[in-house]
Formats: sequence, structure tokens, C-alpha cells
Amino acid sequence: MSTLTTAPLAPLLSRLIADAEASTAKLHQERAKAPVGGDALGPRSSDYRAFYMQMGAYHLAVSPQTGTLLYMLARSSAARTVVEFGTSFGVSTLHIAAALKDNGGGRLITTEFEPAKIVHARNNLRAANLQEFVEIREGDALETLARDIPPIDLVLLDAPPAQAMTDTRIIAGIADATLLCLRWRATPLGVAENALALLNEAGANVVGIALTRVDARVHLRSGSADAEVYHPRYGGYFKG
Repeated sequence: MSTLTTAPLAPLLSRLIADAEASTAKLHQERAKAPVGGDALGPRSSDYRAFYMQMGAYHLAVSPQTGTLLYMLARSSAARTVVEFGTSFGVSTLHIAAALKDNGGGRLITTEFEPAKIVHARNNLRAANLQEFVEIREGDALETLARDIPPIDLVLLDAPPAQAMTDTRIIAGIADATLLCLRWRATPLGVAENALALLNEAGANVVGIALTRVDARVHLRSGSADAEVYHPRYGGYFKG
């Protein structure tokens, strides 16, 4: 039994994840309407503040699997102080706050640019009885997280990837360790190599690379014999 898998948090997360999936589908529909070379939701790099204001109705939430991973990382590291770059509606925030509660206490410092999302996130934290573990700072993260930060055990940088943004490289350069995550069968090799080169250039201690969103059934059909030959006990997992 854990805070993550019991009421009031578990049913709340189920509802929020369903809402997030619906808003993601709507976002994809809107972006599909964009002309070639354009974006129906406006510019990204030239005016990022305007862009994120336009994203106020969209959850931009982590997946359930990523949320569980965040909980496990915070629990296994016995984290007491966590910093999160981007609250949104609070899905990832709730997972981390649950871990802090189960760790016996702690503080999550998170930040959000869109005022309406802050209202939603605070309401969700109160509904889950986790508000005491979270401090939400309103405003641009480049400003709100530039001050009054204690020693940190874990950082969630839920921003664009290292390929395009500098903040990832800055934090990776001072972190104890960095894990580069690549989407299975989607991230081109050249993009992965360039991201790794940028991290190395920043002085990051890259401890490994993880593939995300791996389809276990497709992996089995690809001909890998590991599950059956080397590790028979995992065969059932790959067969799903």
C-alpha cells in the first residue's frame, strides 16, 4: 500500500490522466490543421511566453508510466528536496508529492507560468491531501527557480529536450548524473548522437541511455531471443 495507489490520490490521478489524454488528442487535432511549415498554435521560439499562454487549456502531462517512474525515483533515492520545472495541472507534481509523503516528508518546489493552471494544480493537491509537501512558484521558471533553492536531491526538467534548449545542458552540467532518454524506434541516430555530444560538451556525467515507450510485443516479433534463450523467466513479459 502506498499513497500513489490508494484514495484519495489514485482515483484523482485516473481522472486527471483521462482528461490529459483527451486534451492531448485535441492538441494533435489543432496542430494537424496548421499549414505546412507553420503551427496552428502560434510561434514557439520567438515568443515562448505567448506560446505557453496559448497552451493554458492543455494538460501537457506526463504519461502514467512516467509518473510511476518519478515516484520510484523519488522513493528509491529517499529524496527530501525536489525541484520541478513545469507544474501544469499537477500530474507529475502529485506523483512526486506522494513519494515525499511516503518518504516521511520533504519539499517539492515547482513552478508554473500559466495562472489558470496554478489554480487547477493547487485544487488537485488539496483534493489529494498533498498540499503541505508542495510549494508552487508562479512565473517564468528562469526567474522563479533562480533564487532561494536549497540543496536538491532530484530535479524534474519537463522542458524541451537538450537538442534545442540550453537549460537542460546547464542543469546536466552541474548534476551528479544524467540519463539520456530516447524514444524507441522514433529518435534518429543523428539526433541522439548530437544530444549526447552537447551533453558531453557541457561536462555532463552521462551514466547511460534509456529507451522509452518500448512496445514489448513488437520487440518479441523483431527476433530478439534474449527473453527465451538467456532469460526464460522474462518470456511471459515479452509475450504480454
